[in-house]
Amino acid sequence: MHLGITMECDYRDSSTQEEAFSEAFEQMQLAEDLGLDGIWLAERHFAAPKNPQDPGGTGIPSVVSVPLIVASAMAARTQRIRIGLAVAVLPLCHPIRMAEEAATVDQISQGRLDFGVGRSGFARSYEGYGIPYGESRERFDESLEVILKAWTNERFSHEGQFYSFDNVCVLPKPYQQPHPPFRVAATTRETFPHVGRRGFPVFVGLRGMDVPELSQSLESYRDAWKEAGHPGNGDVLLRMPLYVAETEEKAQSEPEVSTMSAYGRLARNYANSSTVAGMTQTSERAERGERLAAVTYEDVLRDRVAYGNAETVAERLMELTEELHLSGIIAEINVGGLNTKDRVLNSLRLFGEKVAPMCR
Repeated sequence: MHLGITMECDYRDSSTQEEAFSEAFEQMQLAEDLGLDGIWLAERHFAAPKNPQDPGGTGIPSVVSVPLIVASAMAARTQRIRIGLAVAVLPLCHPIRMAEEAATVDQISQGRLDFGVGRSGFARSYEGYGIPYGESRERFDESLEVILKAWTNERFSHEGQFYSFDNVCVLPKPYQQPHPPFRVAATTRETFPHVGRRGFPVFVGLRGMDVPELSQSLESYRDAWKEAGHPGNGDVLLRMPLYVAETEEKAQSEPEVSTMSAYGRLARNYANSSTVAGMTQTSERAERGERLAAVTYEDVLRDRVAYGNAETVAERLMELTEELHLSGIIAEINVGGLNTKDRVLNSLRLFGEKVAPMCR
């Protein structure tokens, strides 16, 4: 049972970018000291402070635009904990460069890299990079193919839709053989069976979906997995909001403003993305945006988060593990990015000291 935390490296209106990095490394060290299994770094581009002239912006700034560099620094400062990407947005990066950089982090960490990959469910990053979102799936599939070839062949050639290489030798090779464990993020109904057919481990989350919807999507993932003849039943890591406090009342009241800010922002992002050229499943996105815009905090507490004292949270995580047949859970410890540093660190400490031992 993998238990880790995810970092989006947000920073508050009252803090600086330098403080955001400092806080991220403080959380990293505490997670290592507490014996948690993994740190997972998001990848966020153009996540700038709120700008009235940019209604599509997130309003919550983040400094984790190049997670592999942050991962390298974390690898050098830790001894045991695994360092993951959740996720590397492959279509935005040259696949050879990605293969080189990820293998380098795997070498520096001596085999502690987990390679989470995805194509992002939102087009804003693609617009900033000047890449059509309509090409995202094809670019993602080809990039992953190139990266795996680079890691598992001394030399290789490739002729594809976006990239061509002739007899190239990519160095370094990863420390882990044949390559670091990788898993693919799935957020839309069409993606789950696609990932299942290919036999890939999967990331899932409880921001855009509630538990019943996620359960149905995982059923389609596992059906496609079995129909393709892959052994086992798939491999699923759940990323979910988590907040632990000494009492139930504090655990629910303290993160409310930050949590609802996150879900309101997500509702707007889904609504905006449903009109982007090249975006698939636009009706699903529009429907999800409408549903999230109407969600109440009571709905969130019931179906989308694990907020409570240590015993309540541990019970919730164990229930979800059994219901969804999970391989592990990655805790989002500051959903919305507005919770104070002291509260986030206290929640993380309670998670590691009290919740994690009950879940193992």
